[in-house]
Amino acid sequence: MDEEYDVIVLGTGLKECILSGLLSVDGLKVLHMDKNDYYGGESSSLNLIQLWKRFRGNDQPPEELGTSKEYNVDMIPKFAMANGTLVRVLIHTDVTKYLNFKAVDGSFVYNKGKIYKVPATDVEALKSPLMGLFEKRRARKFFLYVQDFEETDPKTHEGMDLNKTTAKEFIAKYELEDDTIDFIGHALALCTDDNYLAQPAMDFIKRVKLYAESLARFQAGSPYIYPLYGLGELPQAFARLSAVYGGTYMLNKPQCKVEFDEGGKVVGVTSEGETAKCKKVVCDPSYLPDKVQKVGKVARAICIMSHPIPNTNDSHSAQVILPQKQLGRKSDMYLFCCSYSHNVAPKGKYIAFVSTEAETDDPESELKPGIDILGAVDEIFYETYDRFVPSHDSAADNCFISKSYDSTTHFESTVMDVLDMYSKITGKVIDLSVDLSAASATAEE
Repeated sequence: MDEEYDVIVLGTGLKECILSGLLSVDGLKVLHMDKNDYYGGESSSLNLIQLWKRFRGNDQPPEELGTSKEYNVDMIPKFAMANGTLVRVLIHTDVTKYLNFKAVDGSFVYNKGKIYKVPATDVEALKSPLMGLFEKRRARKFFLYVQDFEETDPKTHEGMDLNKTTAKEFIAKYELEDDTIDFIGHALALCTDDNYLAQPAMDFIKRVKLYAESLARFQAGSPYIYPLYGLGELPQAFARLSAVYGGTYMLNKPQCKVEFDEGGKVVGVTSEGETAKCKKVVCDPSYLPDKVQKVGKVARAICIMSHPIPNTNDSHSAQVILPQKQLGRKSDMYLFCCSYSHNVAPKGKYIAFVSTEAETDDPESELKPGIDILGAVDEIFYETYDRFVPSHDSAADNCFISKSYDSTTHFESTVMDVLDMYSKITGKVIDLSVDLSAASATAEE
């Protein structure tokens, strides 16, 4: 292990694996280590026995749930937007050849106690029971603007400077009702709070457009795709990629200790008495706890069910977003559902997650609005985990630490953190202008 590397990556979580792959493709010499004996870190995928061991100790799962190995329960479940940044990264690095994606059946939003399909086009707006007749017409105009919008063609901006006009001012032009703004902002633009209203409208419009274009991509009921056998396949796919480009992987390396020189700059990593030298370290918060700070907590429930989420048109895979205002909360709640159709559970079984940014110390009552939507569950596990962000100057010590995973059930915020870290590590911005048709996903048979 006494070689010198450009970068040592600690932890095989999703973010670390994507970065390891990107840096290897760039020609950097990468050593990737993990203190665990399995891939994935916080974002690992568990079978039924592993799930029981984690939440129920020595108890055995009931036989009626089926075979353990047929379960692939993702600990950080997130759908990917079909035309989103993650898919661009997968194509850029050619990782798509290691993965099989499948379209997700449904995308829904909670409004006044009911679940509705998220309308994302002018045609859907006119059909949607979410809005009254006049509101449908106003929403249709909004969607037509987004549809025709091209960032590089000022003619489509209709005389507005969208880098100065706020999202609130832009939306006001269409005189949309609060409930409509709520579902567009949170279930289409995927904003996690209402701060976007005070920001320039450009980003908001691009987010809504991304949703609509992703929806059109596979002609499925949602803009999302998800790998067969779950996300556990992703870290391993990037690990393979890194290996192809000469990266070295070592699992089960206990006590990975980051070493610094007198000036506080990283010089290497020691494990089992051996030190590998390096110029930079990339890791998750658990490897450098004194360089991160706690910023929040995620509360979630993991459920095994024998039916799809009610009122989602029998979707075998779906996301439901419960905007914060609908629940009188400060943060949105997310429902994620996947099943045997994505090979994450035995036939007839569904895995559902309910997650949110915790605002109390009582996850059971806090998550109740989401759990009530699920109907009958066979098994339910509750947990909370702390969210950390780096609190140090990465330029001063050459350590690059990822943020903890948030409560969202889509990848947009996760990939933004990866790209931000990539730019800090390499000093350049990754070019993600790729041919999106290189990634395919099978629709529901």
